[in-house]
Amino acid sequence: MSSLIAPSTEIVAPIASQTAHPSAYSAFKRLLDIVGSLVGLLILGIAFVPIALAIKLDSAGPILYSQERYGLQGRRFRIWKFRSMVSNAEALKQQVKNEAKGLIFKNENDPRITRVGRFLRRTSLDELPQFWNVLMGEMSLVGTRPPTHDEVTRYADHHWQRLNVKPGLTGEWQVNGRSSIKDFEDIVALDLRYQDCWHPLYDVTLILRTIQVLLSRSSGAC
Repeated sequence: MSSLIAPSTEIVAPIASQTAHPSAYSAFKRLLDIVGSLVGLLILGIAFVPIALAIKLDSAGPILYSQERYGLQGRRFRIWKFRSMVSNAEALKQQVKNEAKGLIFKNENDPRITRVGRFLRRTSLDELPQFWNVLMGEMSLVGTRPPTHDEVTRYADHHWQRLNVKPGLTGEWQVNGRSSIKDFEDIVALDLRYQDCWHPLYDVTLILRTIQVLLSRSSGAC
């Protein structure tokens, strides 16, 4: 079993002493992640060139976007996405109104998102590179949304509980109307619900529900 678990990296102090959720040690979940990430990376290999060309033709800047995020028990890792915003998006963030409540930032009509970026987010194609994070064991197919440094510096004690599982490409928030959920505490409640409900086949159920959401084109952008 130990060979299926990724090695530890730097851990954030407030959560380092907590016990990880049983899903973090599940061999079945890790096997599901490996198989799913290999399929996802195959899709990425097929889609990479057309998506990269579309991004470059639409706006100046890199094809991929990376950012430090926090995973299982506060371990830091670098997440990868296709760039969906203008290259100086972080510098322009203060000019955009936050329509969410709490520790997340969300604006449905964020002007920093490019035309191609809106399509990528609507279809979740921008997240294809994260299958590499899953293969490396930094993420899982199913889990919580990986928070940023700005978020975790403002966490209350109960917020750290959501990081007792690996961050995921999908999860309770994504299949329960993420575009309509704008209160961070509601997201935390869904994350903790996942921990309460989890069993190996529950991940399969959420993956199937995610596919259904994507096919219905009802999902919002993260």
